[in-house]
Amino acid sequence: MNLKAKIDIEERALRAKQNFLDGYNCCQAVMLAFCDVFETDEQTVATIASGFGGGMARMREVCGTVSAMGMAAGFISPVTRPKNMAERTANYALVQELAGEFRKENGSIVCAELLGLRPKREPESPAPSERTEEYYRKRPCPELVACSARIIARKLSEMTLASPDGDSAGHDQADQDSGTTAQQPVDVR
Repeated sequence: MNLKAKIDIEERALRAKQNFLDGYNCCQAVMLAFCDVFETDEQTVATIASGFGGGMARMREVCGTVSAMGMAAGFISPVTRPKNMAERTANYALVQELAGEFRKENGSIVCAELLGLRPKREPESPAPSERTEEYYRKRPCPELVACSARIIARKLSEMTLASPDGDSAGHDQADQDSGTTAQQPVDVR
């Protein structure tokens, strides 16, 4: 992960919002705004995030921007060894922290609730909606995309300030192997 430069929070939010307005889904829009930081290419990120738009393929479950924060947490606090519970705990705590901040700012992390939709008994068509002026007028998605990008950028900015040498999450391997973690799980109910 590249944290050598200061993270401009509003620039990342605007970049994510523009990605969405350019036609990327909400999850793609947020993740693409951080490709340089996560040192990954846009095609890979767009591919991995492609099924998470519309609250997971338009099922209107967890907002795609929140899914993007979960993906970002994988870069920030990775779990690369399946039996390392300290890594897993740190990752889950970070996801809960980011999702909790989003819920606090927006009232929910559920796409259908954020869009003001009623629960539906029939699944929605998998066909994406056309990106028309009406589409953007009735959806808060561009602002939600920007909100998630700000939350990720703030976290990365905090890490940059805490770790002036720009190392990957400010933790060394000894801390991870010993089972210690600086983060505790956050109750986001």
